Amino acid sequence: MIFDVIMMTVGLSMDSLVVSVVGGASIKHCRWWHVLKIALIMGLFQGGLTLAGYLFGRGFERYVYTFDHWVAFGLLAYLGGRMIYEELFKKAERTIDLLNNRTLIYMALATSIDAIAVGISLAVLKSPIVWQAVIIGSGTFAAVACGVYFGFHFGKKAKVKLVGIAGGIILIGTGVKILLEHLLSL
Repeated sequence: MIFDVIMMTVGLSMDSLVVSVVGGASIKHCRWWHVLKIALIMGLFQGGLTLAGYLFGRGFERYVYTFDHWVAFGLLAYLGGRMIYEELFKKAERTIDLLNNRTLIYMALATSIDAIAVGISLAVLKSPIVWQAVIIGSGTFAAVACGVYFGFHFGKKAKVKLVGIAGGIILIGTGVKILLEHLLSL
């Protein structure tokens, strides 16, 4: 169970990591409080939206009990596939001003939308959410802090595309594992 949460955290935090590396590379004068602020906001959004998705999903659990594993698989496979597709085929300019509060909030929300779907998946699986949301938020905090630092110091040379692809693969793998566990336990 803890391995699943850690892998989910890694998968969920990949979008935030990519944004933080790119944002870190865009910062001209990076201070420790910049790293702390960016990591804290992005970690809170990731953990908070996981919890929000869970609370939303709890209201629907009795309706989806017979196909909950398919819901979890579908959501995670879609999110992972979307991450991979966007990294391979989208040609976006990669400059982000994470020191701008509005931009930071927007990016934190944009990179955490998939956490809602994961929270819904966790609700239908009846997972204990509080510690999972804390791990997801904390893991994202750590990934973003490292990403901003790395991006600031080495970001011009970073291969951020590979990070997004790895995150997508991890989310798909987690979805497949959930599906197989439920199908093989019948």
